[in-house]
This record gives sequence, C-alpha cells and structure tokens, in this order.
Amino acid sequence: MEFSPQARLLLESRYLLPGETPDGLFSRVAGAVGGTARAREFFSLLSALLFLPNSPTLMNAGTPAGQLSACFVLPVEDTLEGIFATLGHMALIHQSGGGTGFSFSRLRPRGDVVNGVRGAATGPVSFMRVFDAATGAVRQGGRRRGANMGVLAASHPDIEEFVTAKRDGELLNFNISVGVDERFFSCLAAGKEYDLTNPRDGTIWKSIDARSLWRLIAASASASGEPGVLFLDEINRRSTTPHLGRIEATNPCGEQPLYPYESCNLGSVNLARCVRKNDLDEDLLANVVRCGVDFLDAVIDVNRFPLPEIRERTLATRKIGLGVMGFAEALIRMGIPYESEEALRFAESLMERICATARERSEELGEKLGSFPAIEGSVYSGAMRNATVTTIAPTGSIHLIAGTTSGIEPLFSLAYDRTIDGRPVSIMSDLVAEFLPRTAGGKDVTEHIRRHGTVAGLPLDEHARDLFKTAVEIAPEHHIRMQAAFQKYVDNAVSKTVNLPESSTVDDIVRVFSIAHDLGCKGTTAYRYRSRPDQIFSLGCDVCQIDG
Repeated sequence: MEFSPQARLLLESRYLLPGETPDGLFSRVAGAVGGTARAREFFSLLSALLFLPNSPTLMNAGTPAGQLSACFVLPVEDTLEGIFATLGHMALIHQSGGGTGFSFSRLRPRGDVVNGVRGAATGPVSFMRVFDAATGAVRQGGRRRGANMGVLAASHPDIEEFVTAKRDGELLNFNISVGVDERFFSCLAAGKEYDLTNPRDGTIWKSIDARSLWRLIAASASASGEPGVLFLDEINRRSTTPHLGRIEATNPCGEQPLYPYESCNLGSVNLARCVRKNDLDEDLLANVVRCGVDFLDAVIDVNRFPLPEIRERTLATRKIGLGVMGFAEALIRMGIPYESEEALRFAESLMERICATARERSEELGEKLGSFPAIEGSVYSGAMRNATVTTIAPTGSIHLIAGTTSGIEPLFSLAYDRTIDGRPVSIMSDLVAEFLPRTAGGKDVTEHIRRHGTVAGLPLDEHARDLFKTAVEIAPEHHIRMQAAFQKYVDNAVSKTVNLPESSTVDDIVRVFSIAHDLGCKGTTAYRYRSRPDQIFSLGCDVCQIDG
C-alpha cells in the first residue's frame, strides 16, 4: 500500500490507534467485521483500496467503542422533555463518532402558546442553537467536530428565520435544508401564495408568495452555501418501506433519509481501481460490490448501538448504503470528459449495474440468513436482507485515504489547499503528472496548475482541456443531470454539490434547485465559490506537496 502524504497525515490524526500501521488498521477492521470466516477476504478488499467503509467503522471496529455507523436520525418532539432527551442522545452519538439529522418541523413556531401563555414559544431556530452549542462541546469519537443536519418544512411559520439563520455565522455545527413539498411547487408554478401552518394545531398562520420564498432560499444559499433543499415527497414516493411512516430528515450530508432512531452504515467502491487498460473491469466491479454488501451487512450484526431504540429500529430494516468514489478519476482514465453526454450515459448504466448486483446479493443473503424483519408491507415481494442497499456519499475523508476523487464529484481543482484537522495542506492531483505533459507551448504545466488549479489558459488540445475541467468550469445544469443519472438507481439519495463560480447570481441558484426537482433528485446543495470564509478547499496553492 502506498499512501500520499495527506493520506498519511489523515490516517495518523484520525484513524490509527497508538502504534498501529495502515496495514494493522485494515486487519483490525476486517477481523472485527468478518470474524475468522471472512477476515482475510475483507482485508484484501480494504488493503487493495477497492472499497472503504465510513469513518466510524475504520475508527472503532475492533475497539471497546465498537460503534460503526455514520448516519443517524433522531426525533424532535414538541415538548421540552422530548427536546432535551434528544439532545442527550445526540451527544452520545457524536461521542461515538456518528453524525445526526433532525427534523425540527414538529416544533411550534416562535410566539405560539406554551402552557396557556401566548408568546412563550421560542421556535425551532432557538432550539437549534442549543443543539449547535452542545455539538461544539462533544467531538465525534474525540477526533473530529460533530456534524448535524437540521431540516425544517417549507410550510413552517418560522421558515424565513430558518432560511437566513446561517448568514450571520450561526449554527456552525449544522448543515441545514428546507423540506419542500409538492404543494409548494404547485403554488410556485401558479404564482400563488403558500400557506404556512402551525404544526401544533394545523392552523394557517400566514401566507407568503411562493416565488419570494424560493428566491430567499436561493439568496441565502448564494450568500452562505446553505440551505440546501430536500424534496420530501420524492423521498417518500421512492421509500422502500412506506408502511413504516413518512421520512422527514436525513443524515448530515443529505444522502441518507432515515426514520427517527434509524441508523445506516455506508461504504464506497473505488471506481478508479476498477478501471483496467482504459476500461471498466466489470467482473472486478461485480465482485467488489458483492463483497461490499456482505461487509456492510455484517457491520450491522457486530455494531454496538448507542441507544436501544436505535438498535431496534436499525435491525428492523437493516439498511445499508453502498456507493462509489473515484468516479471523476475513472472517467479520466477511460478518456471520457465529465461534462459530456457519454459521461451521463456511463453514470446511469454504471449505477444500474451496481444497484442490480447489490440487490441480487442482498436477496441471496435474505434467502440464506433471513430478510429484514420489516419486509412485510415493503416494496419487496421476495427475500431481501436489507431494505436499502445503495447510497452515494460524499466520501469526504475516505477518498483521501484511497487516493482518488470524491464521490461522484468532478475534480474540484487539480491543485488546492485543504485543512486536515486544522492543518493547512496543499495537494496536487497525481493525474497531472500521469496524463499531462510537463510543458505546453513553452509554459510549465505544473507551475500553471499550481497557481490556478486548472488547465484553462494552457495551449492543450481540446480533449485534454475537456477531460480536466474542474467543478466550477462545468455547467451547473450538468452537475444536476449527473446527480439525476445516479439517483435513478440509488435506493437512498445522492450527496452532490453543484459548484458555481463566484460570479453566479441568485437566479442561477433558483434554476439549479428547480432543475433538480424536475429531474427527480431527492435534494441538492448549491455552493458559490468563496461564499463562506471557512470553505474547506481553496483553488490553487503555493506548495503542492507536504513532506513525509
């Protein structure tokens, strides 16, 4: 195994136990999840960097902590006792290394009646500040800051306060998303007013212009990168277990819709390592997918759940989320530009194949080991081990360990600065040296990329320029079309950021959100470059290597 300097830094700061090597980490994880029967097989999968599970599994497998899932959703009921019970549960999950999602839509609005006193209610955003402060005091697994998703229904009377909450630098430990329903889109299309209703009693508190709210959401996203939007009706239309109720929230990055107290463990296939001789090795991919499903299903049984309610709900559905990383690198290795119709066709056929293989394996496991207990009333007519099998996660850390590109995102930049546990790190893509010439038209290619992060401005042929387009150089509509291509064959949801240039307008983001809805996405996030002072990545860098 060869790791980049930034991968080694990340492993040492977050994942390796004292005195542990990367080889030892993979052995520890494979042994804890696979037992004596499959430890060697799982070790081969991990050590070849063909597949990696979510961070809590890498951190905690084979340790006393033993909590291996990344994604949780907790309920927020409209009582003081319920709110603070959930706050305590959140702290336990963060301490164990997991991230939490909440819908605050059931809380009565600011100024509502509490115990007969009018005006006593402080509203959802005030309680989100309490959750935010508590998160800041409890680091995930003692190794990183906790992460939350806060969702509020677009129909909540406090929606405007929620939408603008992050503009002033508040709620730093939250991602936020507006839960948008089809009634809103009907009002938006007709130019009608949209009713905001009190969740306590269903009364209409006020009506607002749907187009004004839509623009407010987009304006806040332009200013701060948030909120994102969740299309809750689409999420529930495609739920595999509709008999269990309505889903109202997701995990922190939005790719995993879950019921209250439900959890899910994720893992990603490294597509770049499945490309052999400039083409996808379909047999290798199928083997990795099948083994990945086995691995993630086994995690459920060895997991130490932080709460009995979570154990009960998770075992009822046995949801797993197998996804991909290295998609952009795989395209480059196959000579396919990300911003092309060919890439869209490949993405759709690829995910169709992965989903079919994953479901086939889950069906086999269901026949052998038993279906998930809540299968009666689900969409499945035969055996099935897991209620869901596929998810596209952002792979924020594990793609660095694997030395590939993130999730299904295009190259953010060919050279960039990033912070890893508070340390600035400069990174240049290995693809530069592998695929691009040292000089072009008398220009030093590496030096140009180091300064600008892109091949734009270099006298390269058109195919090379297209092949190495970065995220902000790709049309926003294509970002969304790529997300939609994957979403067609993903059980859960797709984490995808639509990167926009710094010069983008509110109208550009309105268009992004509307196209995402029209194409059947379950939600999306738009990020205008430099809209946040604390952004993780910065284009270009001064020194694109770190020692050792």
